Amino acid sequence: MKRTRKTISAIVLISILVLTSCKPHNNIEGKKPNIILIMADDMGFSDASFFGSGIQTPAIDRLAENGLVFNSFYNTGRCCPTRASLLTGLYAHNTGLGWMTAADDGFPGYNGAINDSCVTIAEVLKEASYTNYMTGKWHVVYDKNMKSEGSKHNWPLQRGFDKYYGKLDGGGGYYNSPTLTYNNKRIKADEDFYLTRAINDSTVSFIRQHLDSKKNQPFFFYVAHYAPHRPLHALEEDIKKYEGKFNKGWDVNRKQRYNRMKEIGMATKAWALGERPNDIPAWDSLDVKEKKIWERRMEVYAAQIDHMDQGIGNIMKTLEEYNELDNTIIIFLSDNGGGAASTGTDVFEGNLKDHIGGPGSNQSYRKNWAHVSNTPFREYKKYTHEGGISTPLIVHWPNKIKEHKIVTQQGHVIDLMATFIDLTKAEYPQDRKGIPIKPIQGKSLLPAFNGELIHREEALYFEHEGNRAIIDGNWKLVSQGNIDEPYAGDWELYDLSVDRGEQNNLITTHPKIVKELMLKWNKWANENQVFPLNATVWRERIAADVNNK
Repeated sequence: MKRTRKTISAIVLISILVLTSCKPHNNIEGKKPNIILIMADDMGFSDASFFGSGIQTPAIDRLAENGLVFNSFYNTGRCCPTRASLLTGLYAHNTGLGWMTAADDGFPGYNGAINDSCVTIAEVLKEASYTNYMTGKWHVVYDKNMKSEGSKHNWPLQRGFDKYYGKLDGGGGYYNSPTLTYNNKRIKADEDFYLTRAINDSTVSFIRQHLDSKKNQPFFFYVAHYAPHRPLHALEEDIKKYEGKFNKGWDVNRKQRYNRMKEIGMATKAWALGERPNDIPAWDSLDVKEKKIWERRMEVYAAQIDHMDQGIGNIMKTLEEYNELDNTIIIFLSDNGGGAASTGTDVFEGNLKDHIGGPGSNQSYRKNWAHVSNTPFREYKKYTHEGGISTPLIVHWPNKIKEHKIVTQQGHVIDLMATFIDLTKAEYPQDRKGIPIKPIQGKSLLPAFNGELIHREEALYFEHEGNRAIIDGNWKLVSQGNIDEPYAGDWELYDLSVDRGEQNNLITTHPKIVKELMLKWNKWANENQVFPLNATVWRERIAADVNNK
């Protein structure tokens, strides 16, 4: 099917698509590696096709089949905090983004934006002679400052990036001509705009322009997709690939994924598949009409991931064209697990396609399918159980990583800053514009690239909306937040070495371990601007979420 490619505004086209000839360039001996960091939004742990999901992701599969896959890698459970931690190498509260960009609550950990006591990867790598690019979702600037008349001190170019194309906010439609940002200017999208396609196209354009004009200089590229974040918006040509593909329902698809994960060695015996939650009905209990609605939701969700993957494939083809793939590190992950939010009506009249997937629709795939996306784990986005905070981290680097391997060592998004510093021999500064910088908190993952142990002695810590956790070796202490006082729920204890699925709560059988982990978590929370847990307006938001489920 032929389609027009008016995907980016004329301003962007004029600025980034004036290219010279695209002859292959040989790698420069001793050149530092290019780094491309690609992040999906709300993509569940098992959504790639090599997990048996039924979603076509040949590019992501290629990265995994020829690289490392970390099966115990963690995020913060939510979009803003994950982005803040990823960019800075700090726990999110230390950056000021312990919650979201929607509110500044007057507490250091909850300012609604990354603060001046941290630096971004781009700011650090700029000092190591890297050119820095970004496309897609920024979402680390206070909402009121996303407007063109607001302060731009936390926009991408003010935080180390040389070029930027995307959206500063956290969501919205994929079609409806959202207000876009190119560098420091707000621009309008074209009529046939589709957000994922625009991010894909602008990414390739930036790469081509760099390799045509700065072939001897390494680049860092942060590609932050919105896909497959709700609403369910996808191109019909992509959706058609999945018609009827999920007609066996969530029960069968979840078991299919789990069996495939065991087959490829991603899941061990410790990753038991838990029972379907009571608030999700058995697929076979639904009538024909209900099944068609639920199938359509998953078809559109799959199409969103599919189109993102097409863009990743185009990135790899472009690098191959310039003979730069071998010397480029491509890292892929998701910002959190699949989301359980329930949006859109359940009552449909007329053509189902008009209600799910099209420009006027506002649907989500809901916890029924999110439970499948997060196979084999419990819970969803924003929670600190494994379903919320686990993401496969895929690392592809042909020059150094010669074969596929599953890495079982634990990692966290705070580790990416330290890893890139290690890779590029950059220096982490002591201050930013005269303001002291907080010490980096992550650990370099580079030893794992070489088959060695990551030098981590500290536990990993989590908090978001009162949802708390600490992972210390094989032990995990975790709790869900409450809407009302005391805001923090009861602790649960799991031995991840035998129970990664968090099915067997050991809270009453290991009181000494529980006490030790609680003390560690509280010490961390006091030292990292986490308190007070009721600082944000999240209680009202949780209440709204509960009413929508």
